[in-house]
Amino acid sequence: MGMQTGAHIVWDWNGTLFHDNDAVIGATNAAFAELGLTPITLEQYRSLYCVPVPKFYERLLGRLPTDAEWEVMDAAFHRHYTEHRVRCGLAEGVAELLAGWRSAGHSQSILSMYGHDELVPLVRGFGIETHFIRVDGRTGPSGGSKAEHMVRHIAELAGASRVDPARTVVIGDAADDAVAAAHVGARAVLYTGGSHSRASLEGVGAPVVDTLAEAVAEAERLAGAR
Repeated sequence: MGMQTGAHIVWDWNGTLFHDNDAVIGATNAAFAELGLTPITLEQYRSLYCVPVPKFYERLLGRLPTDAEWEVMDAAFHRHYTEHRVRCGLAEGVAELLAGWRSAGHSQSILSMYGHDELVPLVRGFGIETHFIRVDGRTGPSGGSKAEHMVRHIAELAGASRVDPARTVVIGDAADDAVAAAHVGARAVLYTGGSHSRASLEGVGAPVVDTLAEAVAEAERLAGAR
């Protein structure tokens, strides 16, 4: 796409571009069953979920899991998630929104806390990889905040493609997406279709929307793209 100097979107993947709520709750409850925990509903998950993820388990268990317990929980979740995700697809209208943003002369990238080696072939398999100037998944342990990953992501974009954090908008489904955006001087738009309930998102201070089309329109406004 060449050198970019205008508006940029950093997209989240899970729960945003990739509509995987069924896989997340299915994997969560399958992992819970292995650990002898009571299953939860999607509504309960969305009202309780938070980052770092061990804090989510603290809300469910009444205490923080030990390091050993966390490793078992995390491994069980990811094993079951890989099985469930094959039945999930892109969120409604994603292909058209990505193409429209790109054709308007703007740039976009993906930063996800999903493992990098799993993320890249998944994005490629949906035929949307060419819309992005960079696709980064998590490297290192899971369960933490996106903020430090965002620092590296934005630094790479600023160096290679001249992306300006001040004209960058992060679109994601979690409060942590807004935290990560603020950490690098970017803005955020939060989407209610993923891991968090509207109530848990509205306390963050970023715009909250119910569709990705609304998210892109808000990103245009925030980045001065229209």
